Amino acid sequence: MLGIKHGYRTAKNCVPIRVTRLKNCVYIVVPTHVETVVMLSHKKPDSVINIKVEFGEGEGKVPLDNIVKRAAAYKPKERVTYKMIKEYIEAKYGFKVHTAYIAEVKRELGLPMYDAPNAVEELKQPRKHPTAEKVEAIKDALKYFEKI
Repeated sequence: MLGIKHGYRTAKNCVPIRVTRLKNCVYIVVPTHVETVVMLSHKKPDSVINIKVEFGEGEGKVPLDNIVKRAAAYKPKERVTYKMIKEYIEAKYGFKVHTAYIAEVKRELGLPMYDAPNAVEELKQPRKHPTAEKVEAIKDALKYFEKI
């Protein structure tokens, strides 16, 4: 069923989305079951490609079963947080480690580090190095979470 909303026709199963980064708001109606990427530009397109995709069974159609299987197979690895590492070490070894120790071990191993939004350029105190026991516990936790 179509209705009129803000001068645009909308279907019953559509969700209105407002793009508000511009001076004038653009009202976009997107069906709830479709992901849409919209690029707003004042430039004229060099060329236009029209694509028609039909889903279902039969010749020239994309089977939905394959899409569901590929989506189920693609599951990115869970992001391991310092909190998860700390909880694992406390449960297995019975002591707590500071996040700075985890960062120090990751730095020594050359593992990727994410930029901290609260990082300072110059430290007030020199870094404290973890004990050998804590380094081994952190390495064990990183192995458990398949980071090394």
